[in-house]
Amino acid sequence: MAPFVRIDAIKPIPLSLATLCACPCRPFAKNALVLTRPLSKFNLGLLLHGRKSVIRMRLRGVSGRRRIVVAVARAEPDQVGESDADQGVDKGHQSSQQGETDMETQQKASQLRKRIVFGLGIGISVGGVVLAGGWVFTVALTSAVFAGSREYFELVRSRGIAAGMTPPPRYVSRVCSVICALMPILTLYFGLDFSVTSAAFLVAIALLLQRGNPRFSQLSSTIFGLFYCGYLPCFWVKLRCGLAAPALHTRIGAAWPILLGGQAHWTVGLVATLTSISSIIAADTYAFLGGKAFGRTPLTSISPKKTWEGTVVGLGGCIATSVILSKIFCWPSSLLSAIALGFLNFFGSVFGDLTESMIKRDAGVKDSGSLIPGHGGILDRVDSYIFTGALVYSFVKTILPLYGV
Repeated sequence: MAPFVRIDAIKPIPLSLATLCACPCRPFAKNALVLTRPLSKFNLGLLLHGRKSVIRMRLRGVSGRRRIVVAVARAEPDQVGESDADQGVDKGHQSSQQGETDMETQQKASQLRKRIVFGLGIGISVGGVVLAGGWVFTVALTSAVFAGSREYFELVRSRGIAAGMTPPPRYVSRVCSVICALMPILTLYFGLDFSVTSAAFLVAIALLLQRGNPRFSQLSSTIFGLFYCGYLPCFWVKLRCGLAAPALHTRIGAAWPILLGGQAHWTVGLVATLTSISSIIAADTYAFLGGKAFGRTPLTSISPKKTWEGTVVGLGGCIATSVILSKIFCWPSSLLSAIALGFLNFFGSVFGDLTESMIKRDAGVKDSGSLIPGHGGILDRVDSYIFTGALVYSFVKTILPLYGV
């Protein structure tokens, strides 16, 4: 039997098209490497000669020869033409890497355009909803709460979280999502205490009536979802619609059209809501830009991309925005109150962002969903607002005298 030669140690490299034009009748040198393997019906032979390869096939009783381009084998670095082949391979790798870099750049640019377009659209829509107030604001908040609660319970049921605890049944998750969505409406018409008590009672009944043995982990994750996705967002309803005292010193209110409500439309709740939302947007924007420009020290392991430098810049931008808007709206009346409001908005937004990042990290996902193109899920966009509404409402209601007017 003819000896076999291993070729798995030979590193193949791509061929040029010129090899395809090689003459099939060209003889081979004496030192050509011939690889054969006997098969049941035909013999297969592979000849490696320099940069060319030939496969010989011999069927039973039939002899034939056919030149097929297979690969160029590189065995020794000092072979003739080896440097040309290496240069060709290097150029091919460089062009491939350049193409991948260009594609990544285009994808990032497209992602940035989506974020800007949808971000502007969301900002304009939210501004109109906040100005409208009343049931329009409440219904819009209800839609966001329902979508966010659905994303939360999907995260709880993900493999990363479910591996360490028993998630609530799907029907319990759906019932809790509906209850969370109804809580802003109940808060608007009946008050926050009534909605929270009723919701907790219904969730407890749903858990107790499930098949099998209820688990404490199911109860804890469901109650936290009720608190995180339902109870906390309701403070925005109390802030916007509950603080109905007019902001008498607001210049914009004096020039507001009577058909749109006149000066009475500009209440403390409207001014406080606009100031808080604008301050949170400024905090996120300045923190992002500051982290990109000066970020060196990680803030926490929960979110490795956040840095102390970006946090400080975001805090400064949030306070500056709060002070500027206080001069425009003439609310709050004192500089110290405006600075304190900026602090509350910033720390509420950071804490909400880190809380959602912790949930996503345990779930093993990057985004909470894909509802908003370029931004992820609804929780990815509203995480900074979840705790802020409660903090600002408590500050305006209990600390600022006469609602800060």
